[in-house]
Amino acid sequence: MSLLQSKLHYAEDIWLPFRYLCLVSPLPITTCTLVLVLVASLYYLQQVYRRKQRTTPIRGPQSPDWVFGFAKTMLDSTATTELYECWASEYGPVYKVPSIFGKSKVILWDPKAISHFFARDTWLYNQTPFNKVAVRTIIGRGVLWADGESHKRQRKALNPAFSAAAIRSLTYVFHDAAHKTVIAWDSEIESNQRTGCTIIDVQQWMNHISLDSAGIALLSHDFGALDGNDTDVAHILNAFGSPNGSHNLVILAQNFPSILKLPLPRVQFARKLNLIAGKICQELLSRTRKEKETGNAEQGDKSCLGLLLKAEDSGESAGLTPQEVLDEWALAELARNSDIQTKLRDECLGFGPTPSYDDLTNKLLYLDAVVNEVLRLHAPVKEIPRSATQEDVIPLSEPLRTATGTFTESVCIPEGTEIVVPFAALNCSVSMWGPDAKVFKPSRWFEEDEGTRGARETLHGYRHLMTFGDGPRMCLGRLFALTEFKAVLFVLVRNFVFEMADGPGAQIVESPGTFPRPRVVGSAEAGSMPLRVRRYEV
Repeated sequence: MSLLQSKLHYAEDIWLPFRYLCLVSPLPITTCTLVLVLVASLYYLQQVYRRKQRTTPIRGPQSPDWVFGFAKTMLDSTATTELYECWASEYGPVYKVPSIFGKSKVILWDPKAISHFFARDTWLYNQTPFNKVAVRTIIGRGVLWADGESHKRQRKALNPAFSAAAIRSLTYVFHDAAHKTVIAWDSEIESNQRTGCTIIDVQQWMNHISLDSAGIALLSHDFGALDGNDTDVAHILNAFGSPNGSHNLVILAQNFPSILKLPLPRVQFARKLNLIAGKICQELLSRTRKEKETGNAEQGDKSCLGLLLKAEDSGESAGLTPQEVLDEWALAELARNSDIQTKLRDECLGFGPTPSYDDLTNKLLYLDAVVNEVLRLHAPVKEIPRSATQEDVIPLSEPLRTATGTFTESVCIPEGTEIVVPFAALNCSVSMWGPDAKVFKPSRWFEEDEGTRGARETLHGYRHLMTFGDGPRMCLGRLFALTEFKAVLFVLVRNFVFEMADGPGAQIVESPGTFPRPRVVGSAEAGSMPLRVRRYEV
């Protein structure tokens, strides 16, 4: 019997006796109203009771604070990654974490449960009310906002612009941006002839590379950040990378999404960025239509938006991974691990100066391993929350001990439950990646660990990582991000040697912000990532 049939059956059991009672002995209107209210209340209580009986009593940590729960702790991504794994060891692969105002979030750590979740994403599991309002406010009702059939339709329209064939034709854009950076850094090094090196804030430069590459490749628009142009977009991106001081407002907004309608600085920055991107899209659209009308449609525009316009589709946001964050972490890890940097440089120098898309994808194996390890350890998106639109039974790969002391092989969750998949914590999980899971070790991608292989392979994301997600919402721009990441890293490592500006013992932590970027502890400028850069000499 389905859940709907069960509800109808219970309603009928209550309604029939009441109807017979009214037929045998007609009741006054006031009495009838009271009886109806009583019957409705009893029916509601019965449904609540039966739902509670079906719901699996999941264990989890005790709330440290009824008002905020662990919500404030969760804002520290490093602490959260450690806590998620610790809690999974203590409470099992599915557990609940207290949140704001006595509510709880259900955390999925079990690979089979996660696969079940992603198979039903956008249909049974939708964006949370907070995410819905946030995405709509920042970038509109695009593919990141949509669920169900609307998401499927928009995703299908966007797929051609981010296919391997489309990205293959854009590889030169990434090489050009990287070579512009080489010229600029060479100039700075030459101005310091006494030391033969210079201190580079890689965060600022990676922002410039990402902005110019994305502008040309996605929108057919050159922002000119690498040429020294000071643009509003660059300032907005820097603002997103800086720490956010409105922690309490962010936490409250998760329960009261209307707070996002207030004129908060981050929201205003996002709206301004959206307006700028919209204006660029409109200019390209007008130009394309004019060229079609005059019969002079340009065949050389290979940008993602250009391809969408030629296909008469709309250019929605594609959910690209924050590329500059990955580049920063890659250079920071190479600066801390000189042996890995040398090995990567040797491979790049032994190859041609300008690898193609296929070369970057299939032939530079150690570069691929370094990139995968950065993706594993430094996922820009730490977790994703979803809201269950109806009751669901989630299967498990191993028995789970419940709060009542019994064991179950599946978990029943009620409608409205908030589910969280912790991407970053799963990527660093000892149970999936072995005892050295927290260590930057590219060589692991050439090794086979039979003890953890089975758990990883249940996850179907890119290289069994959660960085790009999985299922219908798997990052549409992953090929774009990977190709840009590899092309830029290839050029920079061939030409320069990277060292920590404050010496090899400098401590790097994640800077709080929209995306967790690397920050050197004790650096003069908050959020900066200074590295000592010198020319590589054969």
